[in-house]
Amino acid sequence: MTATNGVERDPGAAASAAAWRRCLVNVGTALSLLIRPPLIHPREPWLTRRQVAIAAVVTAVVLPLGMGFVDAPMIHAAKRLPHWVVSFFDTITDYGKSGWVLWPVGLLFLFLAALPPVLPRFAQNVLAAIMVRVGFLFTAVAVPGLFVTTVKRMIGRARPVVNGGVDPFAFSPFIWRADHASLPSGHSTSVFAVLVAFGTLWPRGRPLLVAYALVIAMSRIIVTAHYPTDVLAGAVVGTVGALMVRRWFALRRLGFSVGPDGVVHQYPGPSRRRIKAVVRDLLAP
Repeated sequence: MTATNGVERDPGAAASAAAWRRCLVNVGTALSLLIRPPLIHPREPWLTRRQVAIAAVVTAVVLPLGMGFVDAPMIHAAKRLPHWVVSFFDTITDYGKSGWVLWPVGLLFLFLAALPPVLPRFAQNVLAAIMVRVGFLFTAVAVPGLFVTTVKRMIGRARPVVNGGVDPFAFSPFIWRADHASLPSGHSTSVFAVLVAFGTLWPRGRPLLVAYALVIAMSRIIVTAHYPTDVLAGAVVGTVGALMVRRWFALRRLGFSVGPDGVVHQYPGPSRRRIKAVVRDLLAP
């Protein structure tokens, strides 16, 4: 304890309060950079005519055909699977929840935002580059997930085996109940957003990320929590949503940029050697 004008002050409490202030200021700065007007104005639109045409075909043709000819047979087949198979996928399916990514990534961002500005300028630039990438991972998973959480309750598609039957065309819009929040699949949205976001920053991990996304997506059908078309829709929303977040960052030159050809390019990130050097500086007495 130290005394100032007769009032005792706890150094630990003062340091904690200062860290929270730094965290809030840095988070506010990050948000201001994220919502600022674009610095790049490419000629290419967000979605090309080809992409719009593909989305229209999927919505108007693939999903209705899937509902009519695929959904019910697949759910009936899943119900006939051995108990141990269903039990295995029931154990792993919740690893597709967005919280498995958002909590650690979000806490890491807050931790970086709260660090004291005592490092050299070079080290601070390295931390800023890391924060941009961590912020991208969080946003790329959170935004599609938030969109789906709202939209699926507005659509109101009944989950498989609700009321004891399988009816792919059972809809109750705006009912806002969990058993009528089947389309799109939230888990599938999250895992495919993870695939795009993490696969963008770490291309070598894409095979493992693809396997993770496919297994979780398949598990939603096997445990009869979703129809195949729910999973397909979630995969599309997660993929497109993460790509749109990446483009949003690129237009503001946050970790990415948009070239004259309209293609998004990633800025080189800090090397392992530089990151290790910053960690050593942070841990130094």
